[in-house]
Amino acid sequence: MQRRALLAASALLPMAAQAQGFTPQNPECIAPAAPGGGFDLTCRLTTRMLNETGIVAQPIRTQNMPGGIGAVAINHINAQRRADANVIVAVSTGSWVNMAQGRFGRFGENDVRWIGAIGADYGVIAVRKDSRFNTLADLMAALRADPASVPMGAGGAVGSQDWHKAALVARAAGADPRRMRYVPFEGGGQSMAALLGGHIQVFPGDASEVRGQFEAGEIRLLAVLSAQRLTGALAQVPTAREQGVEVDWPIVRGFYGPPQMPDAAYNFWVDAIRRLQANPAWPEARAAQGLFEFNLVGAEYAELAKRRTAEFRQLAREVGLVTQTQ
Repeated sequence: MQRRALLAASALLPMAAQAQGFTPQNPECIAPAAPGGGFDLTCRLTTRMLNETGIVAQPIRTQNMPGGIGAVAINHINAQRRADANVIVAVSTGSWVNMAQGRFGRFGENDVRWIGAIGADYGVIAVRKDSRFNTLADLMAALRADPASVPMGAGGAVGSQDWHKAALVARAAGADPRRMRYVPFEGGGQSMAALLGGHIQVFPGDASEVRGQFEAGEIRLLAVLSAQRLTGALAQVPTAREQGVEVDWPIVRGFYGPPQMPDAAYNFWVDAIRRLQANPAWPEARAAQGLFEFNLVGAEYAELAKRRTAEFRQLAREVGLVTQTQ
């Protein structure tokens, strides 16, 4: 009886959304990186659940648009689709880092419409299962002795979100982050392949990106970069703080829309994310992908995005990275 009631309620959701005056046509989610990483997960998980729950009746396709860890996507949106009502773009804390440093060209946090967050992820320090580093202390000692002796790599270039994770660990070890041996990749999928192939020794990635390989026993996690231990599959992995390293890195995952997206469309997508967060099927689906609850939409999410970007811009200035002025 309860299941029938839930299905009946879900069936009414598209009608309620249409009553607001907008129905998406051929909706699309842009994942601004190659398949296999966090942006790809954000799009595919969210669009699948929006369709399965009936919150959005029209099938939502995912388009991967790699390039600059989001730079190509935001330039595409602003140059060609500024008022497109049918497209949303996956975004994360790393996108705010890139905006703050001017890596998206002239486009920044005021050049999109912030829709909402679907969950939070956390940084991790991953190594191969046969790595010479058995603990975070082992890695810290190697970085302290010679930061260039430890090949590390992840999505984005120097100054990116993943670079920041590695840099903060190196700095905590007493090493100069500018001396790190860091190899940039286009997304988490390529980074993981490089780690498993032995091309790098350390992957400062995200919990959701590495969970599958961790559960398969292909990698070892030296630390999660969260204030407290995570739940679920990673519950036994110690935090960096537990090991005396004061480094945290939460990753908020969500979406933005084009800067001139009509209000009716913007409200539709904000409401769709809000309805998804409230749907009883969502927590299990989100947790299955290693994401933790983080519910902000509309104006509150926009405030967070702009505030955090401003904070990252100030940090970038302090370490001498080029920044974007908004």
